[in-house]
Amino acid sequence: MASLQNSPSIHRTPLPNSLPQKNAVSPVWKRSISFLVRAENTSMASTSIFQDNCRRRHMIAIGVIAPWVSILNQSPASFAVESKKGFLTVTDKNDGYSFVYPFGWQEVSIEGQDKVFKDVIEPLESVSVTKIPTSKQDVRDFGSPQEVAQILINKFLAPPTQKTKIIAAAEHDVDGKIYYTFEFTAQAPNYIRHALGAVTVGNGKFFTLTTGANQRRWDKMKDRLETIIDSFKIFNVLM
Repeated sequence: MASLQNSPSIHRTPLPNSLPQKNAVSPVWKRSISFLVRAENTSMASTSIFQDNCRRRHMIAIGVIAPWVSILNQSPASFAVESKKGFLTVTDKNDGYSFVYPFGWQEVSIEGQDKVFKDVIEPLESVSVTKIPTSKQDVRDFGSPQEVAQILINKFLAPPTQKTKIIAAAEHDVDGKIYYTFEFTAQAPNYIRHALGAVTVGNGKFFTLTTGANQRRWDKMKDRLETIIDSFKIFNVLM
């Protein structure tokens, strides 16, 4: 437990010109002119329809291709692509982890955090990932789920002035990799943040993912936040 406690803070066509004079126009010419006018109008209408169809096809092509161009232009080390409905997936190929976050959340840069995405309207709704080096191979080497959650909450995940409470902590085996998950609240003078966390060890790092929302929006956000936690996975990378 001492090594975790002493770790650094993890705190979008004109008509022909040779026509007879007006007073000398014969019935045949009248019929010819009428035909030419109708033909001209039909030609112009067909051209307009053709141009409209071309424009539609062009816009459809842009709509299909543009998202893929955007994805391909992303940094190969870390990029986001649409996954399940309403979520985007972040994959970090350098550090070897992935997770999903709700569509619409924006990435922000916060010192000490490896990745942070948050709602620009509801600032307490966010997800962040931190990592610190470790020589340990298993998260269980740091203690039980309850013990690890308590240290993280007290020292890194909530300010010392806030009253915190652990609601649950558990261990999960996913494809042979052990993860700890926990749920807690942190009470400030004017709000309560209800949060979820997941931790694991891999690629020589101790990873922590946390997400949460204002307590008043917990019932609305709970399922989405649990989807984020359940999506968090690490994978092996070449060291």
